[in-house]
Amino acid sequence: MFDKQVSTYFWSCSVSQWLILWYEKLLFPIPNMFDLIHIISLLSSSRGSLEPYDLLYNNAVDAFYRSDYKDVVRYMEGALSSYAEVRQTKVRCRLRCQDQHPFDSVTMDLQFFDVVLRRSNCQNECVEEKVGTQSMHKVSEDVNQDFQRRIPYNYLQLAYQKLKQLDKAAAAAHTYFQANPEHVEMDQNLEQYKALEGTDQDHFVDREARPHQMSFSAGVKLYDSADYKGAIAQFEEALQEYYKADVECRALCQGPQRFEEQDHVLYRYSLYELVSDHFTQALHCEHECVRDLSTRPGRLSPMENYLPLHYDYLQFAYFQMNMVEEAMECAQSYLLFHEGDEFMTENVEYYREAVVNTLPSSSVLVCVFVCVCTVGGPLVYDSVRLVQNSKALNGTQRVLLDDVISVDECAELTNLAHTVTMAGDGYRGKMSPHTPNERFEGATVLKTLQYGYEGRVPLKSARLFYDASERARRIIESYFLLNSTLHFSYTHLVCRTAIAGQQDHRNDLSHPIHADNCLLDPEANECWKEPPAYTYRDYSALLYLNGDFEGGEFIFTEMDAKTVTAQVKPKCGRMVGFSSGGENPHGVRAVTRGQRCAVALWFTLDPLFRELERLQADEVMQALDNQSSQSQWDTSLNINPKDEL
Repeated sequence: MFDKQVSTYFWSCSVSQWLILWYEKLLFPIPNMFDLIHIISLLSSSRGSLEPYDLLYNNAVDAFYRSDYKDVVRYMEGALSSYAEVRQTKVRCRLRCQDQHPFDSVTMDLQFFDVVLRRSNCQNECVEEKVGTQSMHKVSEDVNQDFQRRIPYNYLQLAYQKLKQLDKAAAAAHTYFQANPEHVEMDQNLEQYKALEGTDQDHFVDREARPHQMSFSAGVKLYDSADYKGAIAQFEEALQEYYKADVECRALCQGPQRFEEQDHVLYRYSLYELVSDHFTQALHCEHECVRDLSTRPGRLSPMENYLPLHYDYLQFAYFQMNMVEEAMECAQSYLLFHEGDEFMTENVEYYREAVVNTLPSSSVLVCVFVCVCTVGGPLVYDSVRLVQNSKALNGTQRVLLDDVISVDECAELTNLAHTVTMAGDGYRGKMSPHTPNERFEGATVLKTLQYGYEGRVPLKSARLFYDASERARRIIESYFLLNSTLHFSYTHLVCRTAIAGQQDHRNDLSHPIHADNCLLDPEANECWKEPPAYTYRDYSALLYLNGDFEGGEFIFTEMDAKTVTAQVKPKCGRMVGFSSGGENPHGVRAVTRGQRCAVALWFTLDPLFRELERLQADEVMQALDNQSSQSQWDTSLNINPKDEL
């Protein structure tokens, strides 16, 4: 007798549908329809008492529109509690039933199906004890998405605000904003909460924070402050929490799977194909756990190299604490993810030798881990002088050069800028894109050459802009020892001018702290390589044309966007170059008097993202060099490759 061992494990359709299907296909010997009804009644009996979170959520929303904020809090907090309880119940039940009914001893197909059915029945009974019969109440996908996006916390922060419970309102607002960092209104609300009496920094907590990510972030901060003992404790805890979260995530993949673009009422494949489809989806779900655990709320892309990075931090922290054996274990663990990594392999060999010979840690050998290459490649042009390298600029992949162009060339390009640049060019037409206290004007290489061809500016000056940017590209490509061609991604002649009468008591920046190919997230100490960032950019450079203005210093900072690590004072012929990633957050101090002009350059190693206008400008230059009189110009050309790419 089949009794209650009927599985809802594979598919999200109802129990009765599959029992009927199996009955019709004679997959199980159910004697008659009375037995079938008996089985369904057994499966449908509800022993749970947990109120469905979607109903509580709907009640809370209804109360919100009635302005009954006490009921909003009561129902919404209940919904969040129920949602969390359902998740934990599923995890607990699936792990328990997995242990009770393992696949280890399965050698035949029928044994496999028997284990699957027993495990599924075990899970259903376990969950029903707390939640109730799953087939009787299905939560809509829209509601689940709202909980994943933390929408309930938006309602809660407004309700708590109305109830004058500012500490809880601040926590709810902060929790919502962590998963919705682009929400402008919530950002403004948070600033208002911070300014109100009765709130302090401890109130701004993430109620949905993931323990493994919290410990990792805390470890990074302690590591950066050279508190290696504290960092070790946090990273070790982060690893424990990560593997615990990984087990839970995989357990949640054991339930019914969604099959896109398939109608399972009409699904006519054989049993083996159905089983194969299900486990393929389950394996895909488990594989996505790696991505899920390394992705912060509200972000599309995961933190790069997330899990191996724990071991990288740990191996050096243990080394600093003279715990060489532990350092070697962590280095070896790192190599499990990146087999043959040159630097980590060298570290392992050093650790092994230190353990064998019981050598004390040597400060000289720390360079195996932390020394940054401070010797760049050739500067290509004899006149160019190296002023500061990465070490002097307190970072990586940074360089400061002088005399990239001459004083006369600076003057000529500045005069060119005064003629060809237009307000808002390159900034989607915004005259003051970064601060209302300055006006921004710009021009591209192609536009400048077009002006030269039409006689509106000296053609010699237009060619100088083209040649100076190419000179900068060759220097950056050579100095950073790049093995492949560096292509232009965007080239911009830009001036920013202080607006008279708006400079008193300024406390903003001319250009806020940012990174060039990722979205800087100071709170998370991360930089997210995802749109709308220009993720294809690899290197950046700024070639300055003048220094006769006040303010306007270029600054590098830590990932916190506050701690300044280096400052560059612009002057004629000076160029700062750096890699475009999160390792080099930077910005510009306010220009409080005068005008600051520069050639801004962004480069890519991917030829697919070459600057369109630059390719057209190359053709124009070739035609001019060949003294071709047949070049065809489209004087209405108005392309902004920064917008297009």
